[in-house]
Formats: sequence, structure tokens, C-alpha cells
Amino acid sequence: MSGTFVGMPAFPKAAHDALHDPTLRGNLRHATHTIRARRARAVGELSDWAELREAGRRIKDHTLRHLDRYLVQLEEAVTAAGGTVHWAVDADEANRIVAELVRATGESEVVKVKSMATQETGLNEALAAEGIRAYETDLAELIVQLGEDRPSHILVPAIHRNRREIRDIFRTEMGKWGRPAPEGLTDTPAELAEAARLHLREKFLRAKVGISGANFMVAETGTLVVVESEGNGRMCLTLPETLISVVGIEKVVPAWRDLEVFLQTLPRSSTAERMNPYTSMWTGTTDGDGPRAFHLVLLDNGRTDALADQVGRQALRCIRCSACLNVCPVYERAGGHAYGSVYPGPIGAILSPQLRGTASEIDASLPYASSLCGACYEVCPVAIDIPEVLVHLRERVVEGGPAVRQGNKVVLRPAKGHAAERAAMRAARWAFTHPGALRAGQRLASRTRRLHPRTLPGPGRAWSDTRDLPAVPPESFRDWWRRTRGGEDGGE
Repeated sequence: MSGTFVGMPAFPKAAHDALHDPTLRGNLRHATHTIRARRARAVGELSDWAELREAGRRIKDHTLRHLDRYLVQLEEAVTAAGGTVHWAVDADEANRIVAELVRATGESEVVKVKSMATQETGLNEALAAEGIRAYETDLAELIVQLGEDRPSHILVPAIHRNRREIRDIFRTEMGKWGRPAPEGLTDTPAELAEAARLHLREKFLRAKVGISGANFMVAETGTLVVVESEGNGRMCLTLPETLISVVGIEKVVPAWRDLEVFLQTLPRSSTAERMNPYTSMWTGTTDGDGPRAFHLVLLDNGRTDALADQVGRQALRCIRCSACLNVCPVYERAGGHAYGSVYPGPIGAILSPQLRGTASEIDASLPYASSLCGACYEVCPVAIDIPEVLVHLRERVVEGGPAVRQGNKVVLRPAKGHAAERAAMRAARWAFTHPGALRAGQRLASRTRRLHPRTLPGPGRAWSDTRDLPAVPPESFRDWWRRTRGGEDGGE
């Protein structure tokens, strides 16, 4: 996966720097608290939310178990409806396919509806290298693009910006990309939205090629679905003569009836709405209505590797609602950029290391970007047990072991910097399997507790620099039990 933010340090360093930005923290705190409060109210309206959540989990798990069959069915349905299906094993192949399709039209500009898959592959940069300019049309993505920035949230990519910052970006940068911002532009939301509308309208009316992602693909009919709140996506999907959709293979669902579940859970979990203002669906091509040519690029890029992991594969259930980000205490303080990926927050901490592997310093650090509080699991509308996968990936980072990479079974080597942790865990395992040694160690620790340091030496200092070491009790539980129970040991 090519979506690593170039030059980004590992999560601990990036998060440390973000914590010293009071504007960023203020923006994040206000936005995440507002979104999650609204979500709680929207979800609370449904008496059968738990049943919908379980239904979504089962649909996704069933689809993943039979993904090969449903993808073939999808290809046949799209082809029968007049579309063309392309298969991309990785980001480079996906970008090459899209660039060739755009060049075949003779165009040098494209408009895009918000697509995380194309962010993952770095499509905009790949198109720019071929002399093709891509214009983002989602409002938040437009802000990010004009500001030469990176998205920091799945649902609200510009969540780290406030209104004054957005006004300044529009004033200075809009003219470089097309229609400039109106004179005297203020930071009121209505004026900012109108400036974006005027800027984008000329792009929509001129563009001959549109590029999209999709929230869902229906295998039985070949239908693609995009849900959004602004209407810009529908302009991209209907006005151009050629439409190219780049979609991860995990976005397929078997049948139309499955959409009933997700079209209830996704909007309430993401925008806290009962339904999305715009739900666009298209199936192939139709004479006189919409694009004359439709291409679907099915993207793997590490997904089948993740599918081979019995614990980690549940990350592929994700419907990109972003609810986990809005409740995560780590994301709220560190922001999305610290994750070094287009997938930030708790879901990014388990998805990115599976798509990209854990060989790099930043990917090896992501499974530790969590307090394991479990709030992410509680709000996930498809019941992804993110804490379970985080612990699973931490074990992989520290211990290495068997995995699948690029379709091949490999044995991963432990990541660097964890030798002391591995030694400590092995010592603990030995002690817990030798009761006599454990009992002797507990008694020694109790009798020498006044001599214990307040911080750990060596590699342990990184842990105790931000935590208080727990005080050792005057006697172990085992000794307390023997004393209070009159010598009964109960188990020894």
C-alpha cells in the first residue's frame, strides 16, 4: 500500500508533536464530541440497533468467507450491464489502469467524488505524473487539496481545520485551481459553502471523466452505491461521459436486501442522520442517462493477505463510518495525521498494518496507538473487535511468526526494539509456570518494597516516564489468604 504519508515518523513521535498543538487539539475535541453526541441520539432512536449491528456483522462475515464467489458474480453482473471490470493486485496496477483509461479519452482533467481507495493508492499523485489533473469535489477533500494537506479523518477529512483557517485557504489558493474565492469572503459557513459551490460548478460542467469509489457493491445486480451529504458526488457520477470507480474488493455485498441493514447503520454511525441526503446507485450504463462508459477497478492491495488472518480479517468488515475515531481518546488528542495513513484512528491502527505489513517503523507502532479501552468496539456498527485485533498485531510485531504477504506464506521476523519486552514476557511465562519461584519472588518483592525505585531503569523508563509504578503490597495475596484462612491454602 502506497498510502504512507511520506516523511512521517512512527506514531509515538508524531503524536507527541501533535499534543503540543493547542489549535489542533481544540478543533478535534470540539468536532469529535459534537459528532459522537449526535450519533448517540440517532442510534438511541432505534430499539433494534443491537440486532441491526449483529445482522451487519453476519452479512460481512458471510461475504468474506465466500468472497471469491461474490466477486465473480459481481464481475458478470457489471459486464452484463455494459460496464468493464478491471482487477488490480496493488496500488501501482490500479493507478496504471486508471491513467490508461483517462488517457484513452484524450482528457487531461478529472473530477473526483470522495474515495478513500484512491487516497490509499495515491492516485492523484500518479495522475499528476502523467499530466492529468484531478479535482476533489467533496467539500472537506477540496479544503485538504487546496491547502496541500493530508486528510485526518475518515468522514471529515478537514476536521483539524477551523473556519478561519478554511477561509484563509480559500482566499489564497482557490484562484490557483480555478475560480477564485469571492472578494471579502468571511468565515461564516454559508459563505464558505457558496465559495466552494461556485468554484466547483465550472469543474462539473467541464469535466468529461469522473472518478469515484463506492460504499457498497451489490453482487447480484452489479450495482454500486455511494452515500454522501452534499450532492457533489452525484454530479461526479452523472455528468461526465466516462466514469471510473476504484473500489476495494471487501465492499461487495451479496444482494439488494443486504443494503437495508447498512443504509440504516451507516448514516446513523457516521453523520448521525436517519438516512443520507444523497444515496446514488448505478448499474452499468444506460443510453441517454449518465456516463456512456463505466469502468470498475477492483482493488486488492493487501486485502486478501488480511483475509488470510483469522483474527485480523474482521477489519475488512469496516464500512468506513468513522464512529471509532470519534470516541477514541488517543485519536482525539493525537489527530489523524499521526497515524501516517489515509486510515486514521482505531480502524487505521489495525487496517494499515495488515494492508502494508509491519516491516516499517510507523506500521509496527500503530497497534500500540490505543489505550485498549474498548470504546471503539462498543460503537462499531459491524462489531469489529478492534482491541482484540490490536493485541493480536502487537504479538505479531513483538514475536513475528507466520503471515501472508502478497499471497505467499511467510514467517515474519520480530520488529526491532522489542528484545527487552520479549525477554520480560518469557521470564513472566516461566515464573507463572513455576509456583514455587513465583511465591519466592512475591515474598522478596514485599520485603524489599521500601527499596524499590519510583521509575524503571533502561528500556522500562519509557513506560514509567508517563505512569506511576504500582506500590507493592506488604504481603502477597497467597500469604494473606493463608494468614486469614488459618493456614488453608485452597489450591497448593
